[in-house]
Amino acid sequence: MKDKTKEFLKKYLIGFVLGIVSACTISVIAATYFPSNDVTYDNSESGLSSTNVQGAIDELYGVCFPKPAGDQIIEGAGLEKDEYECRYFFTGANPNNYITFNDEKAGWRIISVECDGTIKIMRTADIKYQYWNTYNSNNWLNADVKDYLNGEYYNNLNSTAQSQVVAKDWSIGYATYNDTPSHNLVNTINDENSKKWNGKVALITASEYIRSNSNKNECGTTYQIYYNKSGRCKGTTWIHNSSDSFWTLTPFDISNSEVFYIQNTNGYFIGAGANNSMSVKPTIYLSSDIKLSGRGTQSNPYTIE
Repeated sequence: MKDKTKEFLKKYLIGFVLGIVSACTISVIAATYFPSNDVTYDNSESGLSSTNVQGAIDELYGVCFPKPAGDQIIEGAGLEKDEYECRYFFTGANPNNYITFNDEKAGWRIISVECDGTIKIMRTADIKYQYWNTYNSNNWLNADVKDYLNGEYYNNLNSTAQSQVVAKDWSIGYATYNDTPSHNLVNTINDENSKKWNGKVALITASEYIRSNSNKNECGTTYQIYYNKSGRCKGTTWIHNSSDSFWTLTPFDISNSEVFYIQNTNGYFIGAGANNSMSVKPTIYLSSDIKLSGRGTQSNPYTIE
């Protein structure tokens, strides 16, 4: 298998690399097909320093990533390669990540570009007010908001929008409570990834809110964001743009009832019983088959062609 892979790369990757420089076309799907650092190729003609496929992909991403699900390049817009998973996140106060979806012009924003080519987006306007679970259970599988988002809400999307949504595995694991300063972002991601649910519409996770923040030193963990109640972390993430507190997907592990939510005034994490009513921001994955035009600004958002 390795020999066949090497021959494939020798035959196609060099031309692919040269094409990147002129046309800047790359698919994140390549990362899933050649994930091993043991898969090597002859780099003498490629102009890249790496001799393994994953390294070459990483170098190419550095040149012109991403090409999210098509030919549109997102550049200079606050997009950062994630340190922990094969994902790219939009970070900072106001990156160029606006997108039109369901005929809502600039009504959504891109959270991340995934290595399978899908794009995760979040609605900017709140839906007021939703119980996470009226029975005060923080198990997403039984959540009222899950049923609402994947039932009434999804069914009210127009048919074109529905065709652009893909079902994905969402991370619904219980995360450790904020009062644990030694619990870092890696721990939170692992907590969330410990349990999965497959569906079409959900909410952002606690770790995604953290990773959208450009202030990594002061706002890089649930603990830091919780205790920076002065609003220090509010101004360095685009996700906090709400006049209302809103739910996340992530339950606390300290009880069977509390869920992380993002507080409206200063943008810090706190927990509340699932039987409370708060705003929600629907979050979905767009298919890797779509093509985009536009520049991602609020006046010229990405548009699905």
